[in-house]
Amino acid sequence: MHLRNIVLLLLIPFVLLPRAMAASDPAGVNPSQAVASAHTQGKQEEQEKPGEEAEQQASYAALANILDDENSRADLIQQLRAAADGKQSDVTPQLAPGSDSQDDPPTLLDSITGVTRHYSGVVSNKLAVLHNTLTHAPQHRFNQGVFLQALSRFALLSGATFAFYFAARLVIAPLLRRVGHWGRKTHERYKSGVKAVLVLLGAFAAELGLLLAAVMVGQLLGQYLSDGSRVLARQQALFLNAFALMEFFKLLLRMIFCPGYPEIRRFPIGDQGARYWNNRLSLVSGFIGYSSMVVVPIIANQTSLQIAAVVNFMLMLGTTLYILLLIVRNKRVLQQELERLANRSLAFFSVFIRAFSLVWHWLAITYFVVLFFLTQFDPGNSLKFMVTATVKSLMMISIGALLSGLLTRWISRHISLSADMRRNYPQLQQRINVYVSGGLKICRILVVCSVILMLLDAWHLFDLGHWLTDDVGARMVDALLRIAIIMFFSVLGWTLLASLIENRLATDAHGRPQPSARTRTLLTLFRNALSVIISTITIMIILSEIGVNIAPLLAGAGALGLAVSFGSQTLVKDVITGVFIQFENGMNTGDLVTIGDVTGVVERMTIRSVGVRQDTGAYHIIPYSSITTFANFVRGIGSFVANYDVSRNENIDKVNTILREAVSELMQKPDIGPLVIGEPNFGGVVGLTNQAFTVRVSFTTQALKQWTVRFALDGLVKNHFEAAGIKPPYQAVQVINNSDAPDADPSSAAGSHILPSS
Repeated sequence: MHLRNIVLLLLIPFVLLPRAMAASDPAGVNPSQAVASAHTQGKQEEQEKPGEEAEQQASYAALANILDDENSRADLIQQLRAAADGKQSDVTPQLAPGSDSQDDPPTLLDSITGVTRHYSGVVSNKLAVLHNTLTHAPQHRFNQGVFLQALSRFALLSGATFAFYFAARLVIAPLLRRVGHWGRKTHERYKSGVKAVLVLLGAFAAELGLLLAAVMVGQLLGQYLSDGSRVLARQQALFLNAFALMEFFKLLLRMIFCPGYPEIRRFPIGDQGARYWNNRLSLVSGFIGYSSMVVVPIIANQTSLQIAAVVNFMLMLGTTLYILLLIVRNKRVLQQELERLANRSLAFFSVFIRAFSLVWHWLAITYFVVLFFLTQFDPGNSLKFMVTATVKSLMMISIGALLSGLLTRWISRHISLSADMRRNYPQLQQRINVYVSGGLKICRILVVCSVILMLLDAWHLFDLGHWLTDDVGARMVDALLRIAIIMFFSVLGWTLLASLIENRLATDAHGRPQPSARTRTLLTLFRNALSVIISTITIMIILSEIGVNIAPLLAGAGALGLAVSFGSQTLVKDVITGVFIQFENGMNTGDLVTIGDVTGVVERMTIRSVGVRQDTGAYHIIPYSSITTFANFVRGIGSFVANYDVSRNENIDKVNTILREAVSELMQKPDIGPLVIGEPNFGGVVGLTNQAFTVRVSFTTQALKQWTVRFALDGLVKNHFEAAGIKPPYQAVQVINNSDAPDADPSSAAGSHILPSS
């Protein structure tokens, strides 16, 4: 095949690219279809008009893109070989190298555009249907005799149904009042709202049973009155459907306001306000419901859809204007009532009530305006949707409020363990109360979120069922469950380990041996390290469960730790030195130590420093790296050496004898003798000067008791020396009298003085 023909075969598909894009994917072309007809269109390529140059340029660019990409070029070669063999290839080369725009997820702007386009199309379709109904709907011939007969039977059915329902309600009214009075007295006596709620639910069940009985009576009477007429049966079915739906809605209003039963009313609203709102809302809802679901369909069936649409428009317009006037007139009054209700409610509910008090009128106006427009398109179905969504919303809000109220009451309560458990595990009760309170708060948040999602689903703003079965919703629910399980086992493990450590650290106030200072120090450090380890592991696992790649975090943590180790060598030295001090049992909490020029009691030890409290009250934080040597006064024993100076004129044997007598008396003291380990060591004369000599005695005592023994010994030695007449050393100073000198001043003459030595 010549080079010219090959070029023509390659160019033909892209010359026809604009036409193919109108019927296929704009991201690719199918050259195999063009190859099959290449020879039949070869002459048309040579006779193209000058106006088609733009298409040729686009074809050249597309061909260049295919040849520039290796994968697209291989696909094109495969298609050409298949076309040469008379086969059809399903592979479509990409016009742009690496173009996979079809697989890219939609952006936020695309999603918003799609939602807007969807609802715009729905509104346009509704308007088109309404316009077609008003302009092309057929006319029905009005038959006065049939209409009056149907009207009489319809009036008989509706009157009998309403009469039975209202009579049954009057019969059970005294019973509901008595039960409500009992529930109110029980609530005031036991301060519990559970029985009052049960009374309200019982009243709701009783009235619901009456409503179902009235519907059954209406159905039986309708079968008798219809007399086999499909038109009458349809009209009676419209009435019974509207009766069941609207009276159920009115039943919910009565359960909220309880105008005839103030004893079971759960909301703090007066009798006058309850009757006001119940009567008006019942009147408005009944008028809208029966007119849209009964009157308008009957008019449409008996006359024409145009007249029914006009009647529906006038009725809904008047009702909507009345409702808007009612909302504006009571805006301030209802807002004040809601604010008073928020002041009497729990803190959790007061936030929602206050927020609702600020926007309730806007929500109500939006609700009825939307209802007005929806009823113009499809009166019966729109009203059913609005009433059903409203009933679902009221029920879900009531159930959510009940569950949230119970959770809020449980949050304020505390769990009390037995005395033995509190003694063996000091912090266990506090931890359990904190965990239970936190868990209940999380459950309360989940209840609120669930109610919000179900409300959105009830109003068809969010498909909850599809979201739960969808990949995203299923993954989110699964991740939440996994996180809850991880948190549960993490908290459980930490509580058990910390409780065991605290049980080991408990004091001996109840007969158990007190752990040593080393044990207390090591267990405290281990508990702190354990909390850090468990928290870190839990956070990492939770991040991995929610889809966060923790590998970069671990790598970053390692690099950060290396940088910190180089940048803060002193800190690393502190930690390492502290670890070795603990391994060597150098000091523990409560030890009396001397570190450098600081002497005090060790109050706190961390992995980096030690806290020492001096006897003056000063608190010193000493890093481990600055400790070169230290003295610990509580390691095994204590000792001291006592030196006593006496005058040189005293008898040595007498001094030693008196010293032994003082030591013997010291050893016989019941509070001092047991503190001395072994026998005192008398050193005799250990020092001699011109004015005195020194005698010595040394003791070995229990740890930290050397000062107690030393102070007691000093007092006894002083008393015994004074009783025996042994004097301390004195320093004699002689003053020479120079009064005999010829140039001496007589006034300067003085005698000699003897001054005691210091």
